Amino acid sequence: MKTVPLELTVGEISRRSGVPVSTLHFYEAEGLIRSRRSAGNQRRFPRGILRRVAIIKVAQRAGVSLKEISEALARLPQDRAPTAEDWAALSAGWRDALDERIRKLGAIRDQLSECIGCGCLSLAHCPLRNPDDRLGQEGTGARLIEMPAPGQD
Repeated sequence: MKTVPLELTVGEISRRSGVPVSTLHFYEAEGLIRSRRSAGNQRRFPRGILRRVAIIKVAQRAGVSLKEISEALARLPQDRAPTAEDWAALSAGWRDALDERIRKLGAIRDQLSECIGCGCLSLAHCPLRNPDDRLGQEGTGARLIEMPAPGQD
């Protein structure tokens, strides 16, 4: 009977998760994951880190920022693998922000055919960023690239 190791090396975590070693080192430096050092000063990770890394990758793929991921993971115990209940709580916390992002992207997509994409906010008819050329009164050129769309103030 083969024994399952309680700890894994950074290389094993990389192979099992598909995440490069350099990225795992970055996650550790950012406090997303933790390891201990062996007597030979090598990183040793608990097996549960594989689930934390999976959560990080899925959240990133969904567009959740590393800051948001870090804040969410900080609420979980470090001494065990995240559970299905933990995942349900984390993903529910991100759902509203993702829904809002989807809504905004949908609005941009629906208005994109009328946008020339140049960033010039002095155009007389920019349905995305400068309806009725209201920024033209302030002068020419780009003014507020991230200004809320009409009705989103």
